[in-house]
Amino acid sequence: MSIASTSVIQIIPRTRRGVELMLLIIAIAVSVAAYVNIGLTVQNKVPASTGYYAAGIGLLALIAHLALRYRAPYADPVILPCAVLLNGLGVAMIHRVDLGLTAAAEAAGRTPRGPAAPQQITWTAVGIVLFLVVILVVRDHRRLQAFTYTAGLVGLVLLVLPLVPGLGVDINGARIWIRFVGMSFQPGEFAKLSLVVFFAGYLVVKRDVLTLAGHRFLGLDLPRARDLGPILIAWGVSLGVLIFEKDLGSSLLFFGLFLFLLYVATERAGWLLIGGLLFAGGAWFAYGAFNHVHKRVADWLDPFNEVGGQVSNGLFGQAWGGVLGRGLGQGRPEILQFYAQSDFIISSFGEELGLTGMIAIILVYTLIVERGLRTALGCRDIFGKLLATGLAMSFALQVFVIVGGVTGLIPLTGLATPFMALGGTSLVANWAIVALLLRISDQARRPQTPAAPVSDETIAMAVQKQ
Repeated sequence: MSIASTSVIQIIPRTRRGVELMLLIIAIAVSVAAYVNIGLTVQNKVPASTGYYAAGIGLLALIAHLALRYRAPYADPVILPCAVLLNGLGVAMIHRVDLGLTAAAEAAGRTPRGPAAPQQITWTAVGIVLFLVVILVVRDHRRLQAFTYTAGLVGLVLLVLPLVPGLGVDINGARIWIRFVGMSFQPGEFAKLSLVVFFAGYLVVKRDVLTLAGHRFLGLDLPRARDLGPILIAWGVSLGVLIFEKDLGSSLLFFGLFLFLLYVATERAGWLLIGGLLFAGGAWFAYGAFNHVHKRVADWLDPFNEVGGQVSNGLFGQAWGGVLGRGLGQGRPEILQFYAQSDFIISSFGEELGLTGMIAIILVYTLIVERGLRTALGCRDIFGKLLATGLAMSFALQVFVIVGGVTGLIPLTGLATPFMALGGTSLVANWAIVALLLRISDQARRPQTPAAPVSDETIAMAVQKQ
C-alpha cells in the first residue's frame, strides 16, 4: 500500500513593523509642524526649542518602536503612532498656551510662570520608560490573571489614598490627589489599570454563574437576586468615590467599565438594565444631596447662567473657532478657557482648529479604541478578550466623558484628556495601558506553532498496525 507524501504549508502573517515606523514618522512630522506653526504665528519665528522638541518626541517614539520590534513583533501597528500623535499635539498646544500666558503676564507687568511644555515632555519620557517596563516584564498577559484579587486590592488602596489625612489634598474642589515628596499625584489613574485587570480576572471565573437568568421582563432575562452582589459592590464603591472624593468623572468611569465588561462577559442585556437603574438612582441621590453635583448639573442645564463660568467660556471659545478654527496660534485659549492646558485642552483645540480639528482628534481616539476591540476579537483566551476590551473602553469612556462635558453634551466632570492634557500621572498611566494593550495584540496576532509534520514511515506503520 503506497502512502502519498504530504507537505505542511504554514502561513506566517506579516509583523507590520515597517508600517508602524512610517506612521510614526507621519505622527512626528505633524506634531513638529504644529509646534513650528505656533511659533511662527505667535512669535514670528521658528521656536528655538524646536530641535529639542523634535528630538525628544522622535527619540522616545523610536525607543518604543524598537522595543516592539524586538519584544512584541506582532503587536498592532496603529496604536503606538496614534498615541504619539496625540501626545505630540498635546505638547504643542501646551506650548501655545505657555506663550499666551507669558505675553499676558508681561503686558500686565507680572513675572511669567515657568513653561509647562518641557515638564510635559519629561513626563512623556517617564511614560515611555513605564511602557518599556511593561513590554519587557509582562511577556504573557495571561499571567496577570493569577494576580486578579491582588490587583483588585491595589486598585481599592489607590482609590482611598487621597482620603488619608496628611497625604490627600483638595485641588479644585476634588480630593483625588496625594502629595508626596513635594509633588502631586493622582493615584486613581493607576487604579483604573489595576481595576480593569481585576474585573477581567473576576468575570472569567464568575461569568457562568452571572449568566444564569432569573425572571424575564420586557423580553429581557434579568439576573437572579442572589447574583446582584458584584454589581451592588461596584455601585457602592463608585458612589463612595463620588461622595468622599467629589470626583464625578472617576465614579462614572469605574462603574461604567465594570458594567460594560459584565455585559461583554455574560452577553445578558439584563445587566445593562439593572446597571442603568442603579446609575440613575445614584445620580438622582447625588444631585439632591451634594452641592458640587447639583452645581455641575445646573451649569450643564444653563451654561450661560454664570457669566465667565468654565462651561460657558469653553463654549464661547469653540463657537469662536467655528468649523475650521482661528488657526494655530491665532486664538486666545489662555483668556477664553479655564484650565486651557488641562481640563479644557479639547476646547483649546476647538478654538484654534475648529470643529474639523476636534473631529479629527476624536477619530484618532476612535482608532485606538477600534484597534483595541479588534485585539479583543482576535485574542484566543477569555481573560485576554476581557482585558483588551476593558483597556480599550477605558479610553472610550474617558474621552466621551471629557469631550461630552466641555461641549455641553453631559455635565462637566474633570477627567484628563488621554495623552493631551497637562499632567504627569494621567500621561504615564495611559502609556502603561497602551503597552499592555500592545502586549495582548502581539499574543493575538502571533502565529500559532504548527504541529510537527508526520513522516511517511510513521503513517505507514500506523496503517499496518490497523
